Amino acid sequence: MITVHHLNNSRSQRILWMLEELNLEYEIVLYERDVKTLLGPESLSKVHPLGKSPVITDDSSGEQILIAESGAIIEYLLRTYGKKSSLITPETGSQEERDYRYWLHFSEGSLMPPLLLRLIFDRVKKARVPFFVKPITKAVADKVLSEFVNPNIKRLLDFIETSLVGKKWFLGDQLSGADIQMSFPLETSVARGLIDGNYPCIQSYVERIHQQPAYQAALKKGGKYDYA
Repeated sequence: MITVHHLNNSRSQRILWMLEELNLEYEIVLYERDVKTLLGPESLSKVHPLGKSPVITDDSSGEQILIAESGAIIEYLLRTYGKKSSLITPETGSQEERDYRYWLHFSEGSLMPPLLLRLIFDRVKKARVPFFVKPITKAVADKVLSEFVNPNIKRLLDFIETSLVGKKWFLGDQLSGADIQMSFPLETSVARGLIDGNYPCIQSYVERIHQQPAYQAALKKGGKYDYA
């Protein structure tokens, strides 16, 4: 049985979607973030030393397998259980496979870092600090956001928008593991107001994700999720 160690409002929601697309049975162990720090509980560190989610365990083969990181989990699930699924499996060595791997890694390697920086500096601006320090912290945060973080995010979103023109999914007409990986940063971008009228393809793409029956099934099992 596959067990998903699922942290609320986290990347692990896309793993539930993946499992639903593969029509696999699984169990969920739910963890709640600290409302102040937004960190996972200490109990999650007992599953994996970094105390982050997603983490899955799979004992279906008789061996207890533990895998962390969304991309690694998606690749494992596709390799182990994906042969009869509707998810596209690109031919080895093809351009389609290169595109698939690019988007699979782009999600966390390129897109998520500036999105996280934006979240951090927004929290810095709102942090409770002595009144004589607040103008300084706000000025520094505004400077970093305006000159580095926000322009970088815009460049990335512009690139994604162009890449989705004329496409239903990142690889064309068929859903892939790359779409599941890309879902989290794009739906959080929509929820945080980063996707405006300049990004109709991204907006439609996220709406399409949320309409998928397997995605809806994952939402029902995973609990409250602020980005759907």
